[in-house]
Amino acid sequence: MKVLFVASEAYPFIKTGGLGDVAYALPKALRKLGIDVRVILPKYSLIDNKYVERMEKICDFEVPVGWRNQYCGLFRLDHDGIPFYFVDNKRYFERGTAYGDYDDGERFTFFSKAVLESISHMWDFVPDILHCNDWQSAMCIPLFNEHFRWRWQYKNIKTVFTIHNLKYQGVYGPQILSELLNLSMDFYTEDKLKYYDGISFMKGGIKFADAVSTVSPTYAQEIKTEYFGEGLHGLLQCRSNELYGILNGLDTEINNPQIDPNLFFNYCEDNLENKAKNKEELQRMLGLPVNKDIPIIGMVTRLEEQKGLDLVHRVIEEILRENIQFVVLGTGAQKYEDMFKFFAWKYPDKMSANIYFDASLAQKIYASSDMFLMPSRFEPCGIGQLIALRYGSIPIVRETGGLNDTVHSYNELNGAGNGFTFKSFNAHDMLYTIKRAIGFYWNKPVWDTLVRRGMKEDNSWGRSAYEYINMYNKIM
Repeated sequence: MKVLFVASEAYPFIKTGGLGDVAYALPKALRKLGIDVRVILPKYSLIDNKYVERMEKICDFEVPVGWRNQYCGLFRLDHDGIPFYFVDNKRYFERGTAYGDYDDGERFTFFSKAVLESISHMWDFVPDILHCNDWQSAMCIPLFNEHFRWRWQYKNIKTVFTIHNLKYQGVYGPQILSELLNLSMDFYTEDKLKYYDGISFMKGGIKFADAVSTVSPTYAQEIKTEYFGEGLHGLLQCRSNELYGILNGLDTEINNPQIDPNLFFNYCEDNLENKAKNKEELQRMLGLPVNKDIPIIGMVTRLEEQKGLDLVHRVIEEILRENIQFVVLGTGAQKYEDMFKFFAWKYPDKMSANIYFDASLAQKIYASSDMFLMPSRFEPCGIGQLIALRYGSIPIVRETGGLNDTVHSYNELNGAGNGFTFKSFNAHDMLYTIKRAIGFYWNKPVWDTLVRRGMKEDNSWGRSAYEYINMYNKIM
């Protein structure tokens, strides 16, 4: 089986969120199972030169974007056993950021068309499956159906679309149909691309793919409801028979506390003394009182409403009255950045607000914290809780999306569970759950059991990769 995995980002070349992790780790897991998976993404100017210098140019050709033909270069680089292809166009991808520019609709229209044209230039590879991810590559699928399916080398290709976060849909005015996509206004209907007064790239992927997946079983059910469905719940209900919820895994080779070079001390479940030493070094590094016994609550997150930070804002004073230290790393909305900065100023011995992003510091926080807080309003899958478990930091989460599928509340009656959870999006429910976790922290036999249990869990990509293969086989 041959799969072309289409993504707007992929580790280690460029990563802004969970998609970047998936676009590297899932193809790697699938190749171990004998699937010929190759990844294609934009050749951003942000990609480190050490990778660019190793890229081999395959060819160049022109891509029609509306009435214009745009240059496209196709490059290849094999990395960690995975063939990666890169779509080159300086006008679209020589930017200071991957997303968020005024012309993202045009940029990713070009990318989607370039991917489809590229297939005919991959001389040794015609995919059986075209697997697209999120809105940036979603239009590959309706464009494939309209303009490419009739070409002889494309006639047997099946399509899969994976929703990583339904909230971000790529919505643009209907004029984009003719001006950029080379599609007729026949597509501006409710049963095709129309979304309120515009068109939704995401809707195009969901509507026209042979199979649709999302990144956890719970999220697959949630998005069929009005609350989580972002206006597409009716379409997703109609596609229930072709909708798969497959839980994201964790790359356990990269996220491994025994060998992680970012840590002060490496450790495993049989050497928790070194985990305590990591805590002391992090406290020293961040200017907090050094005390290995005091529990640290960690957060590594985008500072956005989705992440449940309104709940934190509501009760942060009460949290900081507990005998804890609170360490936050991330950037985002100004109001949340200001909140954490203020409380770090007010409680310098209890709060460390690191309003930037540093991948090495993130790993240190996972290793050094005792608890990891993720009170998300919604969370399609989440990777933070999986890394936290791997590093022995007990998750405190709201029961939504992938958090509900991976974290199970500790039951003191039978000892089951691997974390602490709450259901309602309510600040005081979260506060109660935090206090409950702190209470068990002081019961060292119970706490050490939870830590070791989380570290021993298999949250790797192995099981999920088989589920993807089963989905591919069903549509072949």
